[in-house]
Amino acid sequence: MDGQTVAANVIEGQAKALWFSSAGECELRPEMLRAPEKGDVLVRALFSGISRGTESLVFAGKVPDAERQRMRGPHMAGDFSFPVKYGYCLVGRVEAGDGDLLGRTVFCLHPHQSAFVTTADMVVPLPDNLPPERAVLAANMETALNIVWDAGILPGDRVAVFGAGVVGSLVAYLASRIIGTDVVLVDRNPDRRDLAGSLGIPFAESESLFGEFDVLINASASGAALAQALEHAAFEARIVEASWYGDADVSLPLGGAFHSRRLSLISSQVGAVPPARRARWSFARRLAKALDLLADDRLDALISGETAFADIASAYPNILSDPGTLCHRIRY
Repeated sequence: MDGQTVAANVIEGQAKALWFSSAGECELRPEMLRAPEKGDVLVRALFSGISRGTESLVFAGKVPDAERQRMRGPHMAGDFSFPVKYGYCLVGRVEAGDGDLLGRTVFCLHPHQSAFVTTADMVVPLPDNLPPERAVLAANMETALNIVWDAGILPGDRVAVFGAGVVGSLVAYLASRIIGTDVVLVDRNPDRRDLAGSLGIPFAESESLFGEFDVLINASASGAALAQALEHAAFEARIVEASWYGDADVSLPLGGAFHSRRLSLISSQVGAVPPARRARWSFARRLAKALDLLADDRLDALISGETAFADIASAYPNILSDPGTLCHRIRY
């Protein structure tokens, strides 16, 4: 079957996508696909990943009005006031379009959808040594890479990463590979010790963390963890807030030794490459590097479950509410 026949079949049969119809409600809806034009590709989904932190806030309707435009993702449809089609971790196979990509397995920042048409420059072929099942972590790895850049971690630094979710674990994983670093992954859930161990990273429960650190990164979406990072920051340490709280307020203890220790508190967000790298690192180069960094089989530990796409609408709320969820994979 040639690419044009495949394209016709997919378009005639439409596709389906996961939509959030209102806060806390979702459903599968049919999607009409346009015919691929020159420079386009038709992608059939293989897997997508649920990014629990961000998608939880979108699903609950907690995206602040002022952030709605900046939070729009590639290929998103609708609006954060609902209904909205949202997601950004999809792996598929190119079935029609650009000849160089035809038949290739690719990653795309796309919502959960069984097939779609986009321009060829929006998809990135997977490295040969990366299984498509693991490639759903690409967006999370890209975020973690950006956080490590923003943190400015150097050889020999003592580093504490708060939050053993997907992004926090990937940040700790990358930081631990910088020669001479002493990295600890911190979480209030003792069950995350096994996850840290599988990645070769020392673990500490929140209540038992000891000592001072040169770089502290909060990826827990917890204001209490950020306050704890301030407590364990050494003189002129760098604290990176990588969590996004949506419309929630966070209070911090900025009295005490915050000023006398000359601490730096900065934000990190994947929507911009850090200034020191911006002239050389495009978004495409950063994403390609994130895919390369996923070659380690140990990272499969970050996939905590899998659901068939046909069942995802009924399963989705429970996946988000389960505190044990890391990256939940959807199989198409």
